[in-house]
Amino acid sequence: MTRRPHRDEAPKAPKDTPVNSTVVPFDSDTSPALLERLGHLDVPERWKTVDRSAQSPHLVAVPGSDGGQWFAAALVTARPHTAYLKIVDAVGDAPAAAAAVVEHGRRQGLAQVKWEGWTADHEAAATAGFVPLSLPLTQSATEDGPASGYVRWLHDAAVPEPPYYGQTTHFTCGAVTALIAQTHMGTLARGDLDREAELTLWRDATNFPACEPVGLGVAVRRAWPTSAVTIHLDTDEPVLLDHLPAEEQEWRALLQRTSRTQAARIGVPVDARRLSITDIRTTLDRRESVLLLVSLADMLGFDVPHWVLCHGTVPGAVVIEDPWANASNGDTWVDAHLLPVADASLDAMAAVSAERARGAVTIGRSPAPLPES
Repeated sequence: MTRRPHRDEAPKAPKDTPVNSTVVPFDSDTSPALLERLGHLDVPERWKTVDRSAQSPHLVAVPGSDGGQWFAAALVTARPHTAYLKIVDAVGDAPAAAAAVVEHGRRQGLAQVKWEGWTADHEAAATAGFVPLSLPLTQSATEDGPASGYVRWLHDAAVPEPPYYGQTTHFTCGAVTALIAQTHMGTLARGDLDREAELTLWRDATNFPACEPVGLGVAVRRAWPTSAVTIHLDTDEPVLLDHLPAEEQEWRALLQRTSRTQAARIGVPVDARRLSITDIRTTLDRRESVLLLVSLADMLGFDVPHWVLCHGTVPGAVVIEDPWANASNGDTWVDAHLLPVADASLDAMAAVSAERARGAVTIGRSPAPLPES
């Protein structure tokens, strides 16, 4: 009997046989004609229902021995400025199509290939060296993603898999990343990661409606008094307010000053140095967590501040959990879960507001009891 690898192990990659493949841009109006000879017209029809143009959709196809008719093809996309590819579907000889995408990813020096489970089955995925992703506990508010997904890392490093939880509102990303981090580190039971926990932590951390770094760090320490928490913010000024009118900024700025007072009172340090990618990697190497404030402009096309969880590293990239998936461009939980982002790209994303400030909250494993108040 074949032993199924533990989720925290790096599965031994099968020997890859060189694949003769061709890569062409996908066009929802003309590409289906290229696939008609495969006899899978139901899949191309579904491909046309979403505008995937923001994710560079393309076909990776495997021609027959005569170099003519394709006998396998995959629709492939990815978030911009990341280090992975995603197979939306593979048609024809699915394992052959997946093998071609893996080779395509290797040629680009990427960290990972994923495969959405719309039509993929476990046997086909396993044949191509993919392992199942843990199913999401919930999906983002606007998302209707596949019921399953698969991943194949293109290196031998192990990346432990946190649970995936999609934020159920547009504004609870900070609370969700903290909850996923504590679940991943064993501080919070998986069964306690739910909407009540999401909204409860957000209510304690919010600057209405966003969570700024100091308020989030204070709320995390209050919720888990034995967790070692450090807030990183390289400005003394209020953040995440520049889009608001002056009268709206004033009272939120007051709340942020109050959060700093609370941090000092309960012993949560606020580190004013700019947290570097090297610092993030060092923290993750200690198997600690980094809640990082980023802009979604590069990955999803809108310059909105957003919290992600950094929880692992691979050569050249940091692995994050993003609690939000943008369904309007074909983005799903499979994209957002175990998402590798190249170091330089993450460094560019992690600057928000007009001041290009960097905010983060690190959560350690060592006990740090609250001081007497």
